[in-house]
Amino acid sequence: MAFHEVRFPDDISRGARGGPERRTQIVELASGDEERNASWAGSRRRYDVAYGIRRADDLAEVVAFFEARNGRLYGFRFKDWADYKSCAPSRAPAADDQPLGTGDGSETAFQLVKGYASGAQTWTRVITKPVAGSVRIALDGAEQASGWSVDPATGLVTFDAAPGAGVAITAGFEFDVPVRFDSDALDVTLDVERLGSITSIPLVEIRR
Repeated sequence: MAFHEVRFPDDISRGARGGPERRTQIVELASGDEERNASWAGSRRRYDVAYGIRRADDLAEVVAFFEARNGRLYGFRFKDWADYKSCAPSRAPAADDQPLGTGDGSETAFQLVKGYASGAQTWTRVITKPVAGSVRIALDGAEQASGWSVDPATGLVTFDAAPGAGVAITAGFEFDVPVRFDSDALDVTLDVERLGSITSIPLVEIRR
């Protein structure tokens, strides 16, 4: 997959709108009852970053970023300011935020994930773009300063030695969303004072 490990400008993404979407098929029966089926196993995120453009310089920066990505061709990182941590927004990531799995004495690689829970239901999201330097790892609640590494391009944590059988592996981190532009055109409007605006700049999450 064509992807550039570069992040969309933070000062513009802070003003973006968007969030997760799902696709559900709903069939209404003659009785008025419904049958509902999930077309997607997981969610996908969409954003519109046009709302973050406040100055002509912001517009120029977005146009340059768009050109450098060849429109929809190359993916890139995006900071979703509403959801970019392994913990609650008011907290700093801690090494015991998210369970990654349990050691078996032979497995050395574990994928970063984030769980979303409400009541008895939980959905687990695979995290593929952790922020470099933000990841913290713990084994049975004890933070590990060394003995492991993480690939910031995939979110895969690899231990130098396999965690022992029954050892709980947890992590805390910040992360970006892999996205691409969802249009090959930017419709720029210039007014009489040469101040520019773009009605919509859609981004869509890339799912592997």
